Amino acid sequence: MSVKAKKHLGQHFLTDENIARKIVEGLSFEGYQNVMEVGPGMGVLTKYLLERDQQIYLAEIDNESIEYLKKNYSKVKEETFVGDFLKQDFQFMNGEQIAIIGNFPYNISSQILFQIVDHYELIPEMVGMFQKEVAERTAAVPRTKDYGILTVLIQAYYDTSYLFTVHENVFNPPPKVKSGVIRLTRNPKEGLAGNEILFKQIVKAGFNQRRKKLSNALKVLNIPEELKTHEFMDKRAEELSVSDFISFTQLWKDNQ
Repeated sequence: MSVKAKKHLGQHFLTDENIARKIVEGLSFEGYQNVMEVGPGMGVLTKYLLERDQQIYLAEIDNESIEYLKKNYSKVKEETFVGDFLKQDFQFMNGEQIAIIGNFPYNISSQILFQIVDHYELIPEMVGMFQKEVAERTAAVPRTKDYGILTVLIQAYYDTSYLFTVHENVFNPPPKVKSGVIRLTRNPKEGLAGNEILFKQIVKAGFNQRRKKLSNALKVLNIPEELKTHEFMDKRAEELSVSDFISFTQLWKDNQ
């Protein structure tokens, strides 16, 4: 028995055991006792996770996959499954830390990353496979074409490492694009507390008109008078580092 890959769920099952092992080894397994795998499919990552001492949870919405995993892995029980990752509020964790891992469906890549950011206080680490383009954007640096909204919103909370590229021929069915595996490690950056909404507004407005200087791109947000002559106003969003955006947000808040 195997699971039929479903196009509407964005399923592309990894078939290379070495790559599966490398993805699992990308996690440090330090500082937390819980790991959640998103979209386990037929368990190519799951089998290596189950060798660890951590408590493993599986976020899966495909009933065929759920039945397959329960039948083929004795450690997988009904209570191992936690439903749709994008609908998780993590209440069942009771404040405990939980790492995230997965071969993520490409059609919800950004949503998965933003769900992780929204619960960063509970998620110290993530290792996952995304479409290569998305993976590169998360790890991008200023003044490059890949550096944008996704980059800044993630790197405000996590240090990002691009681990390795995965080719199309190690999946069933093969996707039309290459994949990239990244690691997010929660960073100690401070300064965003209470400013998250404003931070996102500034970042999004800046990059929505990325060819324009911030003096023009941020007009939609009613720039505080005191900041209209700030040095950043003469720059474009892609020229600011994540730390620049964080400190600028604090200045904006102080002058509102």
